[in-house]
Amino acid sequence: MISSNILTMMIGISIFLGSLGLFALIWGLKSGQFDDRERFLGATKFDDEEALRDAALMEERKRAKEAKKRREKSYQPPD
Repeated sequence: MISSNILTMMIGISIFLGSLGLFALIWGLKSGQFDDRERFLGATKFDDEEALRDAALMEERKRAKEAKKRREKSYQPPD
């Protein structure tokens, strides 16, 4: 059987390691470690015209679908 001292020590260590990981994640987010601006801004350099046309078409379809949902949601039958 596990003694209560060992169990308390395991819980304490796991809380410490969890808080250390959370601190590292928050620090990384605030300092911009996960931002990849070069890839985001330079992504269109390597796309051909067909890929860009497909992306624009998908965006247009998405907007049309959202507009249709808004129209259906605001529909009120005539009295």
